[in-house]
Amino acid sequence: MQHGTATQADGEVARVRRLATVLDRYMIDPVIGLILPGAGDVLGSLLGLYTVSIAIRRRMSPVIIARMLTNLGVDALLGIVPLLGDLIDVGFKANVRNAELLEQRQEVGGKATARDWLMVIGSALAFMAVIGLSIYAVIALVRAIF
Repeated sequence: MQHGTATQADGEVARVRRLATVLDRYMIDPVIGLILPGAGDVLGSLLGLYTVSIAIRRRMSPVIIARMLTNLGVDALLGIVPLLGDLIDVGFKANVRNAELLEQRQEVGGKATARDWLMVIGSALAFMAVIGLSIYAVIALVRAIF
């Protein structure tokens, strides 16, 4: 369900596309991350939340919103690694991915596809694996010290 007129909705999608183009295709996001290590990645993620806010306002499936947040999270996580993260950021293009999700899913009323569910479940499993490995590493370190 969309709010406002079709013209307003199309204007929002056009703004999202322009923002994604500026940040990812013109490589502003990786450049900001390179110039302001850490802080630039946070700034890029905050700018990317504009697309997420449009998806929320349009009442898209929480699974779509989770995919968008996952894209931004992966982008920020990869961007933290100095220089290498910025090079990876050039190829990942989280904002373009999110703009495409917004456009594609609005055509089906904001409903999640099977692929959306698989991506979110896979991301949740990966997150749990990272947390589990982190806990294991901390326990192993503590045992090695004491």
